Amino acid sequence: MLAPMQGVTKRDVRALFLAWVRPDVIFTEFMRVRSTASGSRLSAQDLREAQGAEQGVPLVAQLIGRESVALVEAAQEAQRGGAMHLNLNLGCPFARMSSGSGGQMLQRPEALREILPALRSAVGGTLSVKLRAGNEDPEQIFSLLPLLESAGIDFLVLHPRTVVQEYEGAADHRVTARVVRQTRLPVIANGDVRTAAEGLRILRETGAAGLMLGRGAISDPLLFERLRGKAPAEVAPQERAAMLRYYLGELVARYGATFCGDAQVLANLRGLLAHIDEAGWPQAFKRLRRAKSVRAFAAALEELV
Repeated sequence: MLAPMQGVTKRDVRALFLAWVRPDVIFTEFMRVRSTASGSRLSAQDLREAQGAEQGVPLVAQLIGRESVALVEAAQEAQRGGAMHLNLNLGCPFARMSSGSGGQMLQRPEALREILPALRSAVGGTLSVKLRAGNEDPEQIFSLLPLLESAGIDFLVLHPRTVVQEYEGAADHRVTARVVRQTRLPVIANGDVRTAAEGLRILRETGAAGLMLGRGAISDPLLFERLRGKAPAEVAPQERAAMLRYYLGELVARYGATFCGDAQVLANLRGLLAHIDEAGWPQAFKRLRRAKSVRAFAAALEELV
């Protein structure tokens, strides 16, 4: 699965990944659920994202909210827009973005006892949850498993850090392995999958049903193919340089057709660059980040050799 990454996995990025490395499942960026009682619960832009598939690959619409009624109404709106697969975000660690929802919901497990069954009743297709191991305690997940199972969700995506860790430290997939052993739900392992060797080790040691690739895939889209054994597990610098030129060059063209003007195109490219390993080309990446025009960005790309 290609992870939902806010501000990064936009439609253009998903379309490129689908045409190039074809993940088995993709996610929207999270859709903020409005708590206001009047009007739509989702923005018009988010409703345009609500589809069952993109290029024949299942598309999961991810909701982030904190109130049962609002979440149910948002799920219904998304389904009317075409969504077939819904996911509840219980993992976002940033309060300024999630406003008490996302990972902060793990501070209110009693609210989940109302929200999850209500969503399950409202969602006709698959319903899944993406969550951290806990808010402060990585053992919290084990107290949540009975609730997740009784609510009837179809699978869970586990990132085995706590919310307060944000992205510090390492994802502890020993927790993932214990969760797999203690639940009948399919578990998708997420967190720190940056190489094919790491991904295959996590699958082998945890027994997880699959992997969700986030920052590792944004840095190296061919990670999907490396895990499948269809691309070399290790890549030579020249091959990686060629891959990055293609990758970023394609996004320059796609963003140019979507966004208005160089400033918007460059802002979106910089957001993605923050997740790409620049080892070997520090000066070229500095010029990419500092480019003042799309033309200058394209010229800096040619320095990746």
